Amino acid sequence: MQHRVVQKFTNKYYVCVKTRLCFRAPVICCIFFNIITEFIYTTMSSTLPILSLLETRVLGVLAEKQRTVPDSYPLTLNSLLSGCNQKSSRDPVIEATEAEVQAALDSLRALSLIVETSGGRATHYGHNIERVLHIPTQSTALLTMLMLRGPQTAGELRINCDRLHKFADISAVESFLAELAERAEGGLVMELPRQPGARENRWAHLLSGVPAMEERLSTIVSPAIPSSDITVGELAALKANVAKLETELGELRALVDKLYTELGISAT
Repeated sequence: MQHRVVQKFTNKYYVCVKTRLCFRAPVICCIFFNIITEFIYTTMSSTLPILSLLETRVLGVLAEKQRTVPDSYPLTLNSLLSGCNQKSSRDPVIEATEAEVQAALDSLRALSLIVETSGGRATHYGHNIERVLHIPTQSTALLTMLMLRGPQTAGELRINCDRLHKFADISAVESFLAELAERAEGGLVMELPRQPGARENRWAHLLSGVPAMEERLSTIVSPAIPSSDITVGELAALKANVAKLETELGELRALVDKLYTELGISAT
């Protein structure tokens, strides 16, 4: 509520000051406007409230699609809804309604985390993570994957962030995670306790508060795969390779079916 009052008051003040100054001194107006804007963003980043699961999902989807489908970004409400309810690469999987996503957008816009643009027949939405939180794009990529897929190891994050940012090695990932955890304005991620049988620690974001104890201690290591033989990061890489092979196999089958059809041969 406090953020909305500040934002409404500030917007009116912008209009008043900008109208008077722009008529006489456009350059002075722009400088003054940018200073005030930066002050508001700094204030927001230091007093950011705890976000809901859906709010972090909305932010994560916007940041993800900005890199993976830049031609469709900013997103419409329908595209954003589809991204939030996506079945793959999401943990947990949710079933949000259009009204719920719109409410999350309104809440995030009040915190300056969302920017809204009007064009064509629909309103489009983009994220403002880097400017509000004062973090580089590499850190945004890590936060995005944590918001979309839940706690992960540094190795898993490096693999899952590949389409958003290509980290040179795991050390680079760990370096940016450490920066996020040690921010002067407050940590945005934390390293979770080692899970039973695991060889690597996982990381979680703190935009929704500290993860519950049962979530932090839950095990994800399959008993069928001894932890001494393979790490969680290596398991994630294997899963990614299997998914790629399944996709290529499907394309090959489609090609064979097409050849059968063109040659007039019935597949048996």
